[in-house]
Amino acid sequence: MQPETIIYPFAALVGQEEMKKGLLLNAVNPKLSGILIRGEKGTAKSTAVRALAALLPEIEVVADCPFSCDPADITTMCSSCRQRLEAGEELPRTRRRMRVVDLPVSATEDRVVGTLDIERAIKKGEKHFEPGVLAQANRGILYVDEVNLLDDHVVDVLLDSAAMGVNTVEREGVSFTHPANFILVGTMNPEEGELRPQLLDRFGLCVNITGILDPGERVEIIKRRVAFEEDPEGFIARWEEEQEKLRRQILTAIEILPQVEMPEEILYLIAKIAIEMGVDGHRADLVMMKAARTMAALDGRTEVIPDDVYAIVNLALLHRMRRQPFQEMHVDQAKLQEVLAQ
Repeated sequence: MQPETIIYPFAALVGQEEMKKGLLLNAVNPKLSGILIRGEKGTAKSTAVRALAALLPEIEVVADCPFSCDPADITTMCSSCRQRLEAGEELPRTRRRMRVVDLPVSATEDRVVGTLDIERAIKKGEKHFEPGVLAQANRGILYVDEVNLLDDHVVDVLLDSAAMGVNTVEREGVSFTHPANFILVGTMNPEEGELRPQLLDRFGLCVNITGILDPGERVEIIKRRVAFEEDPEGFIARWEEEQEKLRRQILTAIEILPQVEMPEEILYLIAKIAIEMGVDGHRADLVMMKAARTMAALDGRTEVIPDDVYAIVNLALLHRMRRQPFQEMHVDQAKLQEVLAQ
């Protein structure tokens, strides 16, 4: 086994159920606009992200395309692949694992979105685009550690692309657009500073994680980590059956998600929760609707039930609750239970 394939199995992660649920929901439905994982250091944030990528099935890509286009889906292709296909060319195909693309804190906007060669465009009338991080992340996972330390404008660009699924670069009247469908995962330590509320709200889901306080679970973490470090291949082999179960669950959910129906009474339940919990705007309602549909698909059903809403409500509302300056981010569970009981 090559060193780059030695990744701790997702199924072997102990605890942190809300974080794992949020990651799986985004793996099934990238239109959820990503997840923000807030927590102290050493709580398996980056381990979980890389484990998710290793868990997901391989994807088929156009071998020589910088955007990793899907050769079977012309609707999501870049303009170059589409033109080649329409001209009758057989696109070269290859299969590979989904990538985790890391975005460094020092990244500039040009590094993120890519650059256009204006001189060539003016002199020769040719569009030459140098792909950025968003191009590399298409059909993969974009992992932004310490997202709260990034320039606000760069975070805004990331969230725009995550929501729209495309990246548009405009310079001096010349523009270039390419697909940018990715699972956005941001992590941060709140002790190092917060994200502005406007940016927080743009993340679909959010979870607060802390170190596990149960002695039994902490001992289990130690045992599994030591077993993994002493014999990575053996450890991965022992967890392969559980990994395969999760893999099948994700694939089934992706397949049935378009067929999942949302009954009218569930929409009213979602609206009531948003109103009673005092959430600003309508984004919370939309995210709860999308996440509840995805939860139903993960559970193998084609109709949303109230339990799906209850399962995702904390992930969707945590970062959208009104709070005073310096007040900790939390969902008032007593009030939420009162709303749900009604």
